[in-house]
Amino acid sequence: VQLQASGGGLVQAGGSLRLSCAASGRTFRSYVMGWFRQVSGKEREFVAAISWDGRVTYYADSVKGRFTISRGNAENTVDLQMNSLKPEDTAVYYCAATLRFGATLSNEYDYWGQGTQVTVSS
Repeated sequence: VQLQASGGGLVQAGGSLRLSCAASGRTFRSYVMGWFRQVSGKEREFVAAISWDGRVTYYADSVKGRFTISRGNAENTVDLQMNSLKPEDTAVYYCAATLRFGATLSNEYDYWGQGTQVTVSS
């Protein structure tokens, strides 16, 4: 699976952004898809994930109620809608794929896209 993330940018606090991850490969619908983020000098942090069929989602406590993950298996895409953004959401965001349901650690994910920068100004 090859992944390509897009949609990052600069936004004011309280604003919204939508990230998208396009996947190649016929087995996309077999994978749990996740989003992580990383600030320079810190470890990569779990943000959200969605089951292969889109029925189960799980989120980091820091983004619950503000971020929504969704997927389109026909389009081979997974999106992250980010609302009520805060300066502490500033990071490089990565999409990733795994066959492990419930995975929240970066070393549990097997495929990664290149990052997309999200900057939230105060």
